[in-house]
Amino acid sequence: MPKAAAVHYSCTDCGYSAGRWLGKCPSCGSYGTLVEDVLSAAPAAAKVPPKPVLRLVDVDAEDAERIPTGVAELDRVLGGGLVPASLVLVGGEPGVGKSTLLLTALAAISRERRALLVTGEESTAQVKLRAERLGGAERVEILAETELDTVLATLESERPDVCVIDSVQTLHSPEVGSVPGSVAQVREAAARLLRTAKEAGVATILVGHVTKDGTVAGPRVLEHLVDCVLQFEGDRYHAHRVLRAVKNRFGSTNELGIFEMTGTGLQGVPDPSEVFGRSAGSEVGSAIACALEGTRPILLEIQALVAPTDLAMPRRVATGVDPKRLAMIVAVLSRHARIVLGAADVFVNVAERAERRQRRATRPSARSGSRGGSVRPRRPSAGSRSARSSGLPPRLRRPELPPLVAN
Repeated sequence: MPKAAAVHYSCTDCGYSAGRWLGKCPSCGSYGTLVEDVLSAAPAAAKVPPKPVLRLVDVDAEDAERIPTGVAELDRVLGGGLVPASLVLVGGEPGVGKSTLLLTALAAISRERRALLVTGEESTAQVKLRAERLGGAERVEILAETELDTVLATLESERPDVCVIDSVQTLHSPEVGSVPGSVAQVREAAARLLRTAKEAGVATILVGHVTKDGTVAGPRVLEHLVDCVLQFEGDRYHAHRVLRAVKNRFGSTNELGIFEMTGTGLQGVPDPSEVFGRSAGSEVGSAIACALEGTRPILLEIQALVAPTDLAMPRRVATGVDPKRLAMIVAVLSRHARIVLGAADVFVNVAERAERRQRRATRPSARSGSRGGSVRPRRPSAGSRSARSSGLPPRLRRPELPPLVAN
């Protein structure tokens, strides 16, 4: 009689496994992250002969030619393009544009190489409708399949240059006795896809779901297995998107890709300073800061407003800036610049919600705050700049963006 499958509880953050459910993970300390995980009985392993070992000096390591994706901002974040036989994980909230971005890249790659799209969330007809809207994707090959064994067999037989799997949470293996998207299924799919990508030389891109906290859903081991982890951020109701590298074995993690969602798909923004750092001359309450992100400097506009208050505890409101650093700036201005801010509310905002590394925000925030108005305001004359604005620039800004640089 075969042995029944064992039931374990695995942590979705660190992969810790326990024989019973626990409210707090003993390994990483997270609460409510242990979920049921059914493990099938493993067959008896056959004896495997050992393989000869090599010295590093005897290893042939030729630099493989990268595969350009045809999307300049994506190539910038990847470090120059896709590395053959690499495994890339792209995460983002629903509706942010992950499938649109990758279909655009496949369309450009298919002009010179074989490109395959494995879809588990949409039908082939739905993908074709999007491809017709984007244009240029006629040569992209497509497979609608969710069974892991079938997908792996197709990759081994067809051996495309680039394959996109949308998404890894929809794949399931009959050997694992849990539902698709569970910790065991995602771990099994990622491990087997990694092995196939390395052996067949297929550059594979996995699309991953995210949790309510913004992290990639599934076990933490998923991010350890892949070569590159990209985070696609933005608001589905606004036009701009930000692509950042959380992990990259073949390039820098400091580069950022800026996109704008248009009627014909995602378009790269070659000059982000034009979007984030636009300011009209000497606007009251604004200053321009320069942040170096990778190899590209980006100009950002810092807006500040100081207003008198009758509250016992004045407010310090920071949008896009660390509130603790804002409190330090206010203390420095009060102590050394002799600017009395104890009876005033202070508001600091990064235009376009383009957050920066906090150490770069001190001087522009202080300059914009000192220009943003006095705590003893004078009655403005008609038609003056102060009559039009109480410290913030008079014209409206574009919708908010996700943080450009993680805090």
